[in-house]
Amino acid sequence: MKIVLASTSPYRKQLLERLQLPFETARPETDETALPGEAPAALAERLAVDKARAIADTLDDALVIGSDQVAYMGTEIFGKPGTVERAIAQLRRMSGQEVIFHTAVALIHASSKRVQCEGVVTRVRFRTLSDDEICRYVDAEMPLDCAGSAKSEGLGISLLDALAGDDPTALIGLPLIALSRMLRTEGVLLP
Repeated sequence: MKIVLASTSPYRKQLLERLQLPFETARPETDETALPGEAPAALAERLAVDKARAIADTLDDALVIGSDQVAYMGTEIFGKPGTVERAIAQLRRMSGQEVIFHTAVALIHASSKRVQCEGVVTRVRFRTLSDDEICRYVDAEMPLDCAGSAKSEGLGISLLDALAGDDPTALIGLPLIALSRMLRTEGVLLP
């Protein structure tokens, strides 16, 4: 069966390649605005489903994967910074703090409309960072397209004191352990 990743993220594409399954990518047109009063975890899970549904609704028979990640402390959400200034501001705010990264993955079977969705939590403790360290990091890695402004799969790991979670791929943006369970439920053969 055809598998489609509803994302053009190079990070998610690289992660999905680890499963050694043929797949295509498609850009979902999805409004990522939080609903009034929507909790960060609920936001991530709703967006993962919305992204998968945006593509699944255009196909007859495929398994469509959507994913979204929200980084937060309390009610404060850290999205993709988009600019150097916002990345620096986010890292200043997260310095010395624990930040929750809630990564949701959804799988929709286009013909049956069956939806599976799971959220995976990773707790990340940032070390206390100086302004010079923050600026050097942002200049070196330009993490402008990553929720929370830190790429743990790259130089961003040096900003952290610790992390805890059930799936190391969740922090990068696509929880492969949960996704593998979902794919097996749909009959996809994985070792």
